[in-house]
Amino acid sequence: MFKLFLILGIDVQNPKTMKVIIYLLLIFSTGILGAQNDEKEEVKKTVEIFFDGFHNQDSTLIKSATSSAIIMQTIGRDKEGTSVVKTSDFNNFLKSIVSIPDTTKFREKLLSYQIQIDGSMANAWTPYEFWVNDTLSHCGVNSFQLHKQDGIWKIIYIIDTRRREHCN
Repeated sequence: MFKLFLILGIDVQNPKTMKVIIYLLLIFSTGILGAQNDEKEEVKKTVEIFFDGFHNQDSTLIKSATSSAIIMQTIGRDKEGTSVVKTSDFNNFLKSIVSIPDTTKFREKLLSYQIQIDGSMANAWTPYEFWVNDTLSHCGVNSFQLHKQDGIWKIIYIIDTRRREHCN
């Protein structure tokens, strides 16, 4: 970087010049970090919209946060205890959510967010607890893959784990 300053004729030996350069670098780096944090907040908001729809049994709101070609999978265990990946049909998922009786209280509590972004692709890793009628049913981790298209983050892929043990 100093070679660039020398080529441009900037006196890097001058303390005042160096203060200005450091100040500009700090402003520039803060702007980049701020933009990255804004993007992470947008990704988080998309996941929150998905769960607002989920908890309110609102398929329209859920669909507003997802791509029309969304893929849903879960990792669990079969009867023999072998780890298996199951793929779910998104429309069947929506039908099952909206058909939960009013007498059944359910909540997926997200415990944290770890969000990574590279250009128009993002991943949100969200450990969770799933509660039914105020009783812990199971826990696990959701992994959301998102794509930013036309300035809007959409969930394109969800995979989760589900377990009944080690949920503390």
